[in-house]
Amino acid sequence: MTVNTKNLLRVGALAVVASLALAGCSPASSDNTNSDNSSTNTLTVWVDAERVEALKPAAAAYTEKTGVEVDLVSKDNATLKDDFIQQVPTGKGPDITMGAHDWLGELVTNGVVSPIELGDKADDFLPVAITASTYDGQVYELPYAVENLALLRNADLVPEAASSYEDMIAKGTAAGVTYPFLVEQGVDGNPYHLYPFETSFGAPVFGTNASGGYDATKLEIGNAGGEAFASWLASQGKNGTGVFNTEITGDIAKTAFTSGDAAFWLTGPWNVGAALEAGINLAVDPIAAPSTGTAAPFAGVKGFFISEQSANKVAANDFLVNYMATEEVQTALFESGQVLPALKASVEAASTDPVVAGFAAVGAQAVPMPAIPAMGQVWQFWGIAQAAIINGEDPTVTWQKLAADVQGAIG
Repeated sequence: MTVNTKNLLRVGALAVVASLALAGCSPASSDNTNSDNSSTNTLTVWVDAERVEALKPAAAAYTEKTGVEVDLVSKDNATLKDDFIQQVPTGKGPDITMGAHDWLGELVTNGVVSPIELGDKADDFLPVAITASTYDGQVYELPYAVENLALLRNADLVPEAASSYEDMIAKGTAAGVTYPFLVEQGVDGNPYHLYPFETSFGAPVFGTNASGGYDATKLEIGNAGGEAFASWLASQGKNGTGVFNTEITGDIAKTAFTSGDAAFWLTGPWNVGAALEAGINLAVDPIAAPSTGTAAPFAGVKGFFISEQSANKVAANDFLVNYMATEEVQTALFESGQVLPALKASVEAASTDPVVAGFAAVGAQAVPMPAIPAMGQVWQFWGIAQAAIINGEDPTVTWQKLAADVQGAIG
C-alpha cells in the first residue's frame, strides 16, 4: 500500500484523548518508584513518558467511578523491568506496570506477576497479541500494541510489490540504485531481522506444546529447514550475491533508503517516520519470501502486567480489563506511539492509514517472539552464526554447530 502524505507523523494523541469524553484529570504523575501498595485506595501504574497523557482520561474516569486513585508514574524503559523485579518482592513496587511480552519468562520465573482475568474480552484482541501475552496457559498481560517488521518500498523507484525474494531483487536491481534491498545486520548479525526468511524455510526456533506455547524441549532451529536456510543465506552473502552484508548497520540502511539510494528496506514501524520525513513515496508490503513458506516475522507485544504483591489485584484487573481494553484508550495509545494497536476495533480504525494497514497485514502472519527463558540461550549464538555464514563460513558446519551450542546451553 502506498502513502504520499506524512499522516503517520501526526501527533493525534490529544485529539483522541479529547474524544474520550472522560471528565476530570488524573492524579499528578509521581517520580516515587517506591510506592507502598498496602493501601487499597490507590493504584500505582508505571508507564513510560510517552504514554502518560494517553492514560490520564482512563485514570480519571476510573477514580470518578470507583473512588480509587490512579497514580501514573513515568518510568525509564531502560530500567523498568529490572526495577519492577527488584521492587515487587519488597511490596514497594507498583500495582501495574507497562512492559513487553518477551519479559514474561523472567517475570513469571521470579514470581512477580499475577494472571489477568480477561474473560470474553480476549476475543476483542488480535490473536497474536493474546498468544504472546499467555504463559503456561495463563494470560499475564493486557496487550495494547503489536510491533513487527514489514517490507518498505520506495514506490517511485518500484511501482509494484514484489511477488518473491527473487522478484524483489530483480525489481530493485532494475531501479538502478546502489542497494536493491537492505536489511540491517552488523558484525554480530541480526537474527531478529532475518527470522522472516528463516521461517519461510520451515525453521522456527522452537516447537509448541499442547496449549500453543513455545516448548524449550522442542528445539527446531537445527532441522532440515534451518540448514536449507543457512545454505541460502550463504548464497546471499560475501561469496554469493553480496545482498547481505554485516557492514550494513541500522543507520547505514536508514540513510540509504531515506536518500533514495535503496529500493526495498526490511524494517519496523520505528523507521517509518524517517522515510516519510525524507519525502519517500512509501509503500508497506508483505515480506518477500525466498522459499515456499510464509515469511513470518516476530511479533513483539506491549502491554500491562499486574504485580503479584499488589494489595489491589481486583481493582487492578478491573482497571485494565474495563478501562484499558477499550477502543478509545487503545486508539489513544496508538496515537501516542504509532505502533499497531492490539485491540481489533482500534486496528480497524487505524488501518484507514495505508501504512498502518500494511503493517497490520504483515502482522497477521507474525509469530510471537519466544518469551521462555531458554530463548536467552538462543540469542547468544544465533546472530554470530548467521554473521559467520554471511562472511563466508561453511553454512552447514556453522549451522550444525549453532544448533549444538544452543542445545548444550539449554541442557
